[in-house]
Formats: sequence, structure tokens, C-alpha cells
Amino acid sequence: MAFVGREEELAVFNAALYGGGCSVLYVHGAGGIGKSALLRRFAHEAALAGRPVSLVDGRTSEPSPAAFEAEAEPVLHDADAVLLVDDFERIQGLEGWLRERFLPRVPMGALVVIAGRHPPDMRWQADPGWAGALEVLPLRDLRAGAAQALMDSCGVPAELREPLLAFAGGHPLALLLGAAVAVKDGAAGRRWMPNQDVVATLLDQLVGELPSAAHRHALEICAHAYMTTENLLRAALPEDAGTLFRWLRRLPFVESTSLGLFPHDVVREVLEADLRWRDPEGYAVMHDRIHAHLAERVRTASDVDLPGAVAALLYLHRDNGAPADVHGRHDEGEFREEVLREEDAGTLVRVATAAEGAASAGCAAFWAVRQPEAFRLYRRTETGEPVAFSAWLRLAELDEEELTADPIVAMAWAHARATTPLRAGEHLAVGRHWVLPQYREDSPVMDVIQWRVIGNCLRSERMAWSYIEIRHPNHAWVERLRHYGMRDISEQPRPGDDAYTLFVHDWRAVPAQAWLERMNRLLVAGPAGGPSAATAELAVLSQAEFAEAVRKALRQLSRLDALAASPLTRTRLIAERAGQDPATALGDLLRQAVDDLREDPRAVKFHRALSVTFLRSTPNQGLAAERLGLPFTTYRRHLTAGIERVCADLWRRELYGTNAPAYRST
Repeated sequence: MAFVGREEELAVFNAALYGGGCSVLYVHGAGGIGKSALLRRFAHEAALAGRPVSLVDGRTSEPSPAAFEAEAEPVLHDADAVLLVDDFERIQGLEGWLRERFLPRVPMGALVVIAGRHPPDMRWQADPGWAGALEVLPLRDLRAGAAQALMDSCGVPAELREPLLAFAGGHPLALLLGAAVAVKDGAAGRRWMPNQDVVATLLDQLVGELPSAAHRHALEICAHAYMTTENLLRAALPEDAGTLFRWLRRLPFVESTSLGLFPHDVVREVLEADLRWRDPEGYAVMHDRIHAHLAERVRTASDVDLPGAVAALLYLHRDNGAPADVHGRHDEGEFREEVLREEDAGTLVRVATAAEGAASAGCAAFWAVRQPEAFRLYRRTETGEPVAFSAWLRLAELDEEELTADPIVAMAWAHARATTPLRAGEHLAVGRHWVLPQYREDSPVMDVIQWRVIGNCLRSERMAWSYIEIRHPNHAWVERLRHYGMRDISEQPRPGDDAYTLFVHDWRAVPAQAWLERMNRLLVAGPAGGPSAATAELAVLSQAEFAEAVRKALRQLSRLDALAASPLTRTRLIAERAGQDPATALGDLLRQAVDDLREDPRAVKFHRALSVTFLRSTPNQGLAAERLGLPFTTYRRHLTAGIERVCADLWRRELYGTNAPAYRST
């Protein structure tokens, strides 16, 4: 097999080999990254230079100073000698002795190369005596050109390379194993995945034996989540989360960032593939725990942290066409998001004009005056250059000036009024963005804007409709948004010369929790998964329609089949009572609403009228009045008032949720 890449590492070695560099090279990297292949190339280079080479293999060497010294003895007596130590992680316990006792005895001019999975102990760098004598070389994936050269040497056809690279990246062992299987199979899909033999081999080489089942579970959590913090680990694996997190940090294929820990992409892929194949039920349980934790984080995150919280949640759906693909992006620091300040008004107009023309810039300037809190500015972190603005306009009513100032907002407002208008206390939202042309296509700034939009949707209270405008959406974007219930409307508003497409979602019909559950179902069960009550669209009733449905349901309270046909079974009231038959849940809800009237002393008489009429199945109202000992007109007044109270109480819960306070008379 041809040796490819590693030009920088070879340059460092050759400089040391010919006396112009360090005396000790410390190479470290994950399993299968090519450390042994690099040492073999080092041995070849040393032989060409006429220098004697000896090798200590940690896999076969006894981990004792005496055994090591016996194998490495030539380097102690020959200034031209080169010592190569492979698989050093197997004899890592000798590191202190090697640094303090063995290496100081090596004559000037000799060269020692140590290769292992773990980076050197910090005490190497803390000791001034090693400054200039030690060179640390972290070994990472092959670059794109070298990866292509490796596939050339394996005879991988051109049509199989893209899916193979999508799986293996530049990881040499994964490329070699994957190439052998892909070439043998003779075909690969758009997202090729290795068979279980390849997965097992990679797990053995990359991960090796793990201390316990808990350690394996912690590693599987780390592979599934975008970034793993101790808090997330505790949510999915409550016991010993702190100890396991510290263990994860020390693994050679796990990297640390300011956001948390993440594994090498190939390790992530094979752990995911192995768990889904080996234990699909366990995979689903783990996913649900992580998903619940991250969904709660979206709900509670500060405004500044919201985009990152959404990105972490959506990453769980990276293989299912999520609205924002963060796969492979481990740092969102390229762009920063800021709130709009007064001094940014001129910048907003300049960016909006360059992005979409003067007419659209006029809309941006208009709303910046009306709703400055709705705007966010995006700058390049490195230069401070402003590259984009976004706005999340919340609208409960529009005046004439607002209707004429922005055709996109006017179109959204007209669509909502013509479909299912806003109810009391509700609002709609329109998402607008202005992005400089060079940052529109597959740019991280577009990801951040999308995360902000999705976060707004998931956290908005009493939002009926959301509208997102996109100028010239490509086919992939249209299909992706439709896939998650955001349909485009036929009308295309035109602020200026360009037509825009409005994507709309009714959050009363499919609330945020149901939307997230639908994403979960598609990920765990696949698109073929059966329908779920949690994902069905809810009925959006006007107050008059709702009240009429309550009156009818009270009359049919003893008939479960009739309750099953009630539109109330498809409202938020019943959707929030998950796990219960809708008709049974509706009956229980109505009975509870009647019973709740007893808590208000002024409504006890209403409760009695409702109870006798509907809960005791009294044949007719005349007999009900007689049982209550009331004149018929008084009974009818109490009954009517009681029904109105139940309707009002349930309507408040439909609008504001089950925790909304019940109506109280004054």
C-alpha cells in the first residue's frame, strides 16, 4: 500500500534526522490514524540516511524499565542511532521514567520517536530542559488530496468516492476498510455506511476494550450528542456522571472545546451504527433522554444562548433532513449575533440594500423603528464586518401604515385572516432576513439565523402563525421545510422587483411539542413510522365553534362514541392529556370542569344544575328542576350560567394551556 500525505510530519522528522531539529519526537493520535504507518516511513527515511534503526513495540514489550532498556539499548551507545517506540499507550506507565531516567542518557545526535494515542504528560513542557529538544506532533486526518491518493492506491472507482469520504473523512483506517468493502460490493448509496464487520473492526481499533458498561454508555451518549457536557451526561446517565465525564476528556479520540466534548467523526459514526444495530430499543431510550434534556434547554436558555441550544437539539436529527445541518461544525464562533442598537440603523439600510435592493431596505428601516427589539445583527467575529440582519416581527394587529409599508407582512396578515384568524390574545410572527449575497449559500451565518428562527417558534407564547420569507428558495430548501410541516403559500409578495416565497406554519394546529415529537418519531422509527396522536394536526376552533362543541359534548357525556366524533378531541385541551383515549379524556375533562365549579362559592348553584342534568343522566330538564327543588325558570338560569362558565373555563385552558387559572366570578 502506498504511503500518502504527512508532508509536515516528514519535514519535522527529516530536520531532526539531519541534525537541524529536536532530539525527541512525540507523535500522538487516535487509533487507526496512521501512527504505525508513519513510523515505518520514518524507518525508511532513516535507512536511506544510513542511520541504524531499532524499534520498541508497546504491544509486545514488557512494561518495565529493564525490558524497555534491553530492547532500546542501541540508542544509548550510538549517536547515529534512531529509536522508534510504537503503541506507547500500552506501556504508558513508563513515561515518567523515560523522561527522567532513560532519555537524558541518550547521546547527542541520536533521535527518539515516541508514538501513542495519548498526548505527552504536561510535565514535559513544564520542564525547561525539554524546551527545543521535544517536538510534539498531533496526528490528525489526512487532507483531501492525500485521502484521494489513498483511494487511488486502493482502486476505488470515482462514483464510490463521495459516499466513502462522507463516512470516513480522512481517517486512514476507516478509508482502507471502507474501500475494501465498497470495492467488493461494487456500489454505494448517497450516504454509504459500512457493514457490521467493518464497524466491529473499527470499534476494536479505535475504541478498544472499555472499563465497564457505564463507560460504553457514556461514550455512546458522547457520540449521539453534538457536544457533551457533564450536565447533559447526568441527564442521560445519572450515576457517576462527573467521573465518566472526566474519563471521556482523556480519551485520545475525544476533543474538548468551550462548548463541551465531541468524538472524532469516524468514532461517532461507528458507535452510532453499532448501537442502532445492536440495541435499537436502548438507542431510542438514550435518544429520548438526550432530546428531552436539550428541548428543555431550548425552553430555558438565555436569549444569547438560544441559537446554540437549538443547534444542539437539531443535531440529533442530522440524518433526517433537519432544517439546519450542523454535522461536522464544532465551532459557531465565525459569526457573532448582536441586538440592534440605534447607531446600527445606517448599517442595516446599507446591508439590506446590498442584499435585496432599496425597496426591501425600506421595509427593514420601517420595522427597525416600529420593532427594534425584533432585530438581530450578525458580524464576522474576526473583522467585525456586518454581513446580515434578521427580524422576528410579532403582530397582533396592523394599522394602515404597516399594511402598506411591507408587502411581505401584508401578505402574511391577509393569509391568516382568510384562513383561521387570530383569536383573542394571539399573535402571528413574520421572520425576515437580509444577508449579503456572498453569505447566502451554505454559510454558517445562515445556520445561526435559522437556529434563531426555530428557537423563536419553539419558545413563543400564544403564537398562532409563523411566516418565513425566502427569496428564490432552491428545491432542497422547499422540500426540507415542507418535510417539517412548513408549507409554502401560492401568493408571492414583491417588495421591489423580486418575488418572495412565504413558508407558513399553524402552531395551534401543530404546537411546538407535537412538532418536536414528530421529528423524534421520524428519526427513531423512520419516515415509515405509523401516525401518532401527538403528531396529528389539532383543530383550530373559533370561540363560538368551541363553545358550541362544549355544549354538544355535555349533552352527549354518557355516549363515548359521540364524544369520539367531537372536534374537541382534536384540540390542545386533549392533546395535552397524552397517553389517554381522546374520547375518554374529553369525558373526564368535562366532568372535572363541572366539579371545579364547587370551588367557587358563587358557582355552587351552577354546579348543582350541571351535575343533575349531565352527570346523573336525568331524563329531562323538568325532572332535573324537580330534583333540585327549583322553579323551572330558576333552574334554566342556573344551567345556562353553568354551561357558560364551563365554556369560558375550558376556552381559557385551550388558549393558555392546562395550567391557566380557572375563571372566577366577581
